[in-house]
Amino acid sequence: MGIAVGSASEVEYLLIMARGLNYTASETYKDLTEQVIEIKKMLTVFMQRIC
Repeated sequence: MGIAVGSASEVEYLLIMARGLNYTASETYKDLTEQVIEIKKMLTVFMQRIC
C-alpha cells in the first residue's frame, strides 16, 4: 500500500511540473490534482482499516 501512496504522490508531483511547464490548462490541473488528493485520502483510510 505504501507503494500506491508513493505512486499517487509521484503523479501529483508530475502534475505540478506539467502545470509549471504550461503542458496543461489550469482547469485540467485543478481537476486532476483534486482527484489525486482524493485517491491519496482513500488509500490512507484503506491502509488504516486493514492494519
